[in-house]
Amino acid sequence: MNKAYSITAEKLAKCGCSAVPDELLSSAHLIYSSPATLAFNSPGAQGFGVKRAGLAIPGSVMLLVSPGCCGRNTTMLSELGGYSERFFYMLMDDTDIVTGRHLTKIPAAVKEVCEACEKVPSAVMICITCVDALLGTDMERVCRKASEQAGVPVLPCYMYALTREGRLPPMVAVREAVYSLLQPAERKPDALNIMGYFAPLDDNCELYPLLRQAGINDIREISRCRDFDEYSMMSQANFNIVLNQEARHAAQYMYDKLNIPSVELSRMYQIDKIKNQYRLLGKAVGASFDDGKYYDEASASIEKFRKKHGSAVFAVGEMLNADPFELSLALIRYGFKVSEIYGTTGSVNFVYIKKIAQLSPNTKIYSNLSPTMLYYSTDDTDVDAVIGKDAEYYHPECRGIGWNDECQPFGYAGLKALFEALDEALERKNAE
Repeated sequence: MNKAYSITAEKLAKCGCSAVPDELLSSAHLIYSSPATLAFNSPGAQGFGVKRAGLAIPGSVMLLVSPGCCGRNTTMLSELGGYSERFFYMLMDDTDIVTGRHLTKIPAAVKEVCEACEKVPSAVMICITCVDALLGTDMERVCRKASEQAGVPVLPCYMYALTREGRLPPMVAVREAVYSLLQPAERKPDALNIMGYFAPLDDNCELYPLLRQAGINDIREISRCRDFDEYSMMSQANFNIVLNQEARHAAQYMYDKLNIPSVELSRMYQIDKIKNQYRLLGKAVGASFDDGKYYDEASASIEKFRKKHGSAVFAVGEMLNADPFELSLALIRYGFKVSEIYGTTGSVNFVYIKKIAQLSPNTKIYSNLSPTMLYYSTDDTDVDAVIGKDAEYYHPECRGIGWNDECQPFGYAGLKALFEALDEALERKNAE
């Protein structure tokens, strides 16, 4: 095949979730790592891969135990990210890989790291790679021994790309690890934690004032904890709000260990769904949220954009702060055209695909992981506006936004910010 594989939303919906074509399934063929390459975001590289995510605990440091090839990108990226002083390295040689002797060196290395720090770290994260996955290393035991010798908590941090599609992928496991130092504490009825992302929600997000309407004044996110004491106060939460499916396992862990229940919310761009979600959250916490002002502001931003750019034809990628199919459905429901979507299909987002098939049956769906994307061409496309870093890559001449900043958009504020950013990008392109 010398053409990128695509399938229309209508045809994919008819296939059904259990009969998705092999070209869209990463387990059925070699993987073309377009998204990972564009963001340089392996389980441990740029953005919030395992390495950086593992440092979410305030005052922690990380010891990377790996072959040299796995350590080089960390050296470069830690310098760019400004957290190089929190990374330490223990490189494995061929003999280590064959015999596993590096495991006996880790406790001494952890102690040396603690002694080298100006201030004793709150925890040491041991980040290991696929090599130890293949060796079957019992890192829990190794970390216990290192903790006893160094006198600080030592936690495993698995950078196992091999387990991405398993029961406990790297970014799911690391979320549990960063909350594992929390200890049972007296609960506060006006306290909650927001879980799911390693960066905070945008400061303008209406979720904060809406929660305060319900009398919840102590709102904590791990990314906003300034020190270990503030991190420890997350144990006082009356409940957790989970905003990312990858944090479900961590939320269950906190329920089992700390008896803190959780409520799950989804990031959506369909304004009626956002409103309904807040209504359901209000019922769950025994409050009635007055979200009219935020709803009206988001509606106004959509209408303003529609009047100026109503003819825009979009391509939507998956390297962005959204589910590409939910966002595409939202755009279609607002009256815009979506010609192409680049995304990974699954049971969670297939409900959106079915609705897209009804409203825009000819929308083409591509998989970034299909090797045929090497042949992607814009010759037969009518796209003139893009959302997502990958969509920008495929359509370098089109107007649009990456929409993948670290601070996370959510709710009405996220929807409003999306259309404001699109308007600015399209106006700037028109002025060129």
